[in-house]
Amino acid sequence: MAVDAAPAGRLAGRWVPWLVIGLWLALAAVMVPLSGKLSSVTTDSAVDTLPAGAESTKVAVLQDSLPGGEDNTFVFVYHRAGGLTGADRATVERHYDTLTKRYPPKVTAAAGGEDEGPATRPSTDGKAMMFTLQVSTAYGAPEAIVGPLRDAARDRPAGLELEVTGPAAVDGDMDAIFDGIDLQVFLTTVVVVTLLLVLTYRSPVLWFIPLVVVGAAALTAMATVYLLVKGFGIVVNDQNSALLTILVFGVGTDYALLLIARYREALHHHENVRVAMVHALRGAAPAIVASAATVVAGLLCLLAADLNSTSGLGPIGAAGILCALVAMLTLFPAVLVVLGRRIFWPAIPRFSTAVAEKPGLWGRLGSAISRRRWVATLGSLGVLGVLAVGLAGNTGALREQDQFLSAPESVTGFSVLRQHFPELGGQPMTVFARPAYQERVLDVVEGTRGVATVIPEESSGGWATISVFPVDAPDTVAEYDTIKRVRTAVHAVSGAEAIVGGPSAENLDTEVTTRRDEKLVIPLVLAVVLIVLGLLLRAIVAPLILMATVIVSFAAAFGGSVFVFDTILGFQGVDYSVPLLAFMFLVALGVDYNIFLASRAREETVRLGTREGVLKALSATGGVITSAGLVLAATFAVLATLPLVMLIEVGFLVAFGVLLDALLVRSVLVPALTLLAGRRMWWPSRLSRPAAEPPSRHQPLPDDEGLALQR
Repeated sequence: MAVDAAPAGRLAGRWVPWLVIGLWLALAAVMVPLSGKLSSVTTDSAVDTLPAGAESTKVAVLQDSLPGGEDNTFVFVYHRAGGLTGADRATVERHYDTLTKRYPPKVTAAAGGEDEGPATRPSTDGKAMMFTLQVSTAYGAPEAIVGPLRDAARDRPAGLELEVTGPAAVDGDMDAIFDGIDLQVFLTTVVVVTLLLVLTYRSPVLWFIPLVVVGAAALTAMATVYLLVKGFGIVVNDQNSALLTILVFGVGTDYALLLIARYREALHHHENVRVAMVHALRGAAPAIVASAATVVAGLLCLLAADLNSTSGLGPIGAAGILCALVAMLTLFPAVLVVLGRRIFWPAIPRFSTAVAEKPGLWGRLGSAISRRRWVATLGSLGVLGVLAVGLAGNTGALREQDQFLSAPESVTGFSVLRQHFPELGGQPMTVFARPAYQERVLDVVEGTRGVATVIPEESSGGWATISVFPVDAPDTVAEYDTIKRVRTAVHAVSGAEAIVGGPSAENLDTEVTTRRDEKLVIPLVLAVVLIVLGLLLRAIVAPLILMATVIVSFAAAFGGSVFVFDTILGFQGVDYSVPLLAFMFLVALGVDYNIFLASRAREETVRLGTREGVLKALSATGGVITSAGLVLAATFAVLATLPLVMLIEVGFLVAFGVLLDALLVRSVLVPALTLLAGRRMWWPSRLSRPAAEPPSRHQPLPDDEGLALQR
């Protein structure tokens, strides 16, 4: 039993918790109003997301600067399976006239590019008609316009189908999915975390404290990110805003579980709750701070990325982690101390001079691993290897049209458009060139393989605009190849200064930039995390082994997830942003559990030796780390409830990877590898030297070194 020394009591004075709570209340008065403003600075536009140097970004910027260039383009496609009737054609003309009066000033024909041509265009098979409507942004954003446009065209003969599609309609449907997503993610995460905390603590009151504190951390993080956007101009999109909430709740709850476990343990040894909290913080804070430092360092590596949405996630996520860390190491302990032991009711931890330690489930698991070290190691690696085989599945890039869990009207409209108007069925490229070279650019584009239709548009602001329709479906490899060929062709026209953009070109540039970012960021994250682990454990071998297990775990999680996406859920590929995001979260967060286990094992090794230290650490941390893994996995699984395939893939992959890491890698593989390595695990620190290794209570010293396995 520890003695409650006077210095410790003075450090944990009665006034300190109340001061901390008061400071947080003052902070909340400032930050909570700011947190609600985060949604006002989020953006999903290509201009803000892509690097300024990307060709499609230059086209988008130029397009917005020209008169009418910022207009939203909608395509109305009417069709009847048995062929259009006279009444159908009259309805299309009437809708066209009504909409052009309601939304002036610019309506263009989709046929031939001739101003005197018909505004509406019939298909050659006689089953469809279409027209293009360009609506000024003065009437609102795409999500605000697309609904009224569809409502205005509801009056039509029975059997005449209509899809409103086009780039602006796709943007509108995408924005509708993200509308209110922050509140949905926040509320769903609160419900999930509440249920898990109630099940974990089986207390009617204890669950409420970490939930409130994590909520305070989340609101503070939102306000902090808002200030970062206003002060430094970082890019926050709807995806990153949702990930911020998930990160803060998941990581903050993990820290709460770890601190409560140490606090409950200290309450058995110390009668004074303030002294018990001081000892709990001394035991838990180093690992928690090291964990947060690892995640923050890994996230800040994203600043090296060229894609603005990816680089923006770095400081956004880092701010969230730091807010969670500060809240859980200041406000949370203060509230627990003020409420005292009764907060644990009905299972109140009692102070006792003799606390019996029971081996429990994790103690028995550790003993089993110790007896069968090679079996545990090879068995774990075998399971991970089988899961990694799934990487041979469909890992192709997900098309934009396949991003929706349930295809909206704008996506189905592209299919209908392509069926009846194959020459206009692809997403158009926009080519800008100097007017004096327009004819030469037209000639080279028309002669480029993969181009279906070329339409010269108006010239203004010193630029000629050309719309180019590819033969192939949007966001396919064939279409991307056509975009590359068109770019090569127009760049060869000296003096034209031609550039190629458009929705598919933006997606191509985003994918190319993401692949380039992966090659830069992934090695950087591995190096930074390895350095942090080395500094924490003061060793070289242990960090290398821990990083190797995390990488193998990521490969297994990715492979298993690809199998689920491809075989069970029927997704058409993996979004190009998923691998980097999943790697970032699984490496930075997955190594957390190894940090919690390894830091406790090092602490116990000093007293007990490597074998006993590892078994003691597994027994002491097994339950709480598993609970933390379940909570973190559940919070990321919240993303799988959203109707966007990319978010489902990120949520499922990270949740599955966290569970795999917490239940298999950290619980079985890491202890088994540590037992096999023996004291060499801590090389070159003094713990790796025989004189620093206390003899095991159950085995002779050579066995603890793994030498008995060589006999």
